[in-house]
Amino acid sequence: MGKMSVFARLGALCAAAGVLVCGVAANGADWPDWRGPNRNGKSADTGLLKAWPEGGPKLLWKVTDIGKGFSTVTVSKGVVYTAGHAGENLTIFAFDINGKPKWKVAQGPAVKVAHPGSRSTPVISDGKLYLTGAGGLVTCHSITNGKEVWKKDMRALGGKPGNWGYAESVLILDTMAVFTPGGKNALVALNKATGKEIWKSDVQANTHYSSPIAVKEGNSTIIVQGSGSGIFAVNARDGKKIWMDEFCKKNTANCPDPAYSDGHLFWANGYGKGGICFKVECKNGAWSFTEAYRTKDMVCHHGGYVIEKGYVYGNHGGGWSCLDLKTGQVKWNDKGVGKGSLCFADGMLYLFGERGGQAGLAAATPDAFKMSGQVKVAGNGPSWAHPVVADGKLFLRYDTNLYCFDVKAK
Repeated sequence: MGKMSVFARLGALCAAAGVLVCGVAANGADWPDWRGPNRNGKSADTGLLKAWPEGGPKLLWKVTDIGKGFSTVTVSKGVVYTAGHAGENLTIFAFDINGKPKWKVAQGPAVKVAHPGSRSTPVISDGKLYLTGAGGLVTCHSITNGKEVWKKDMRALGGKPGNWGYAESVLILDTMAVFTPGGKNALVALNKATGKEIWKSDVQANTHYSSPIAVKEGNSTIIVQGSGSGIFAVNARDGKKIWMDEFCKKNTANCPDPAYSDGHLFWANGYGKGGICFKVECKNGAWSFTEAYRTKDMVCHHGGYVIEKGYVYGNHGGGWSCLDLKTGQVKWNDKGVGKGSLCFADGMLYLFGERGGQAGLAAATPDAFKMSGQVKVAGNGPSWAHPVVADGKLFLRYDTNLYCFDVKAK
């Protein structure tokens, strides 16, 4: 697995509603955050196709000039947002639900790093949009016209990007915007409205390419993040370190997000590392993490995984795996559309291969893997943006192109 498949980093999750708090309010079947309304790769959509016709679902529209990059889309209140390197700038684009341009604005310079293109996905909350540039510029914008509200440079906060630049998407948690500069204060929380500092964590860690998640049990909330120094958790109130494990320390690139569901915290990475799962307990505000198992049956480079009804479905090497969340038992392995990324909606897995623009549909079941539809989109190079399902539509971003398909059952 080469270095080039890195920044889409991107991968993974905040899991079950009622257990997770991600701080981004969603309307209906909106997808306002990185990897969905709960950062777990799962859409709230129902009434969707269980099989696609030959050639794939109906194409509603496409746009071909969103700049080069790997940013996934977000969808909020009938507006679709993404970002790309357009000329010398990292540009934010807003389209209506029919693909008509609403506005675009430069976020900052298109920082020159290996395999150039946008990394971070725009996050929407309370009328604002948040985005991170590869060089570490974090900005907040009005969703009305893209006007900048505030900005911060992660390097000025003591941070240093990894070899492929910053790639995380900002975590909005209640009144906070949380992100990972790295260094001696690896995680930072700002007031999401003003950009003023709320806290700096006391965790020292090298930044990599995953995004933080929030986990709530009872009245206690923690923030969990993967890094180049391992996986760690801090108290959401003040950023104080609660726990750290050095799994995957000094790996070439740790890209997928941690995932939490039903008292279990799962994290898997590429470059032959595989995954680890911890049994998590919170008693009277005191958290404990006990290693449950390790696995080499989900070597996940960046495409992520989803947890559904006690099973983990995700990218494994050149294909896909299903594992029992609590035991790590392998239920199946299959090539599918090849190595790539995924999301979940209405009992189905939406798979997007990183090569050749091939997307597929399969039931989320531990019994067996079976494809029930495929569609191909055009673009150049790897497709590292994740698929999104919102409002009965499937969004696929490949290179400078964005496609919107109708996946609503008739």
